[in-house]
Amino acid sequence: MQTKSWMAVAALLVSACIAFGEACAQAYPTKAVRMVNPFSPGGSLDLVSRALARTMTIELGQSVFVDNRPGAGGNLGVELVAKAPPDGYTLLAMQSSIVINPSLQKQVPYDPVKDFEPISKISAYMFFLVVHPSTQARSVQQLIALAKAKPDQLTYASVGVGSGTHLAGELFKSMAGVKMIHVPYKGSGPSIIDLVGGQVAMMFGSTSVLPHVQTKKLILLGVSGSKRSSFVPDTPTIAESGVPGYEVTAWNALFAPAGTPSAIVTRLNQLVRQGLANADTKAVMEAQGLDATPSTPQELGDLVRTELPKWAKVIKSAGIKPE
Repeated sequence: MQTKSWMAVAALLVSACIAFGEACAQAYPTKAVRMVNPFSPGGSLDLVSRALARTMTIELGQSVFVDNRPGAGGNLGVELVAKAPPDGYTLLAMQSSIVINPSLQKQVPYDPVKDFEPISKISAYMFFLVVHPSTQARSVQQLIALAKAKPDQLTYASVGVGSGTHLAGELFKSMAGVKMIHVPYKGSGPSIIDLVGGQVAMMFGSTSVLPHVQTKKLILLGVSGSKRSSFVPDTPTIAESGVPGYEVTAWNALFAPAGTPSAIVTRLNQLVRQGLANADTKAVMEAQGLDATPSTPQELGDLVRTELPKWAKVIKSAGIKPE
């Protein structure tokens, strides 16, 4: 009975918050804010989330802390936030896998559209298409020509089935009209070792492949983003290199439970923008190879709705079975 009474009081408070939106936002927060990261500590999302939490703590005058809740490929933490009270005190820092997992897994305990209020994108990164020098390809068009001349002979590495590096390769295959063999690895390190060693021909890698490009152990052909990378500004995008419309950008973003008052969402959006402009946050992001990408809640919501069917189509076309 006590639990039901508490829930009833919480519901009344949320309703009052919605009714007095601006006043609620001005009073918010009156206690600590939890930012759930559904992955283990130490990753790029975790580091950026903690940097943001520090700046938000200063601006709000209340503690904002990161709560790592790993498990089930991130689903445990995501579900926790989806079911949390929509009062602005439990937030979700999440990767773009939120729009991929529903197609990769048989049962996902959340709906990316219905269960969350988008707050803002945080950061983004693109992939770098690199090949081993032995492939002979020195441009995206040459790679496509080679793959068409040798169907199902070229191999491309990824850091795991369903990862961004895997799906970037599958989208490339589909849009370029080529057939290549996917070789999944468990993590970035082993895949790059075999790529540098010539055991696989190519890969859509993170910034971790760029040192090997500088030493000429790998050849950089293009970048997966819609715009050129600030890390290698002279390298063309894949879209401008013969595959029009190709674009793969992995991103991190901040969400709240569905029903969170719009005034609080607006306040949090402002805090994210302020945090991303902070010099310390910028330094953390640069070290992780990330670009700051603040957005409006509407822009993030549109991105989620656009990418859900995009990756569902790629996953189905590639025959990747839900686990």
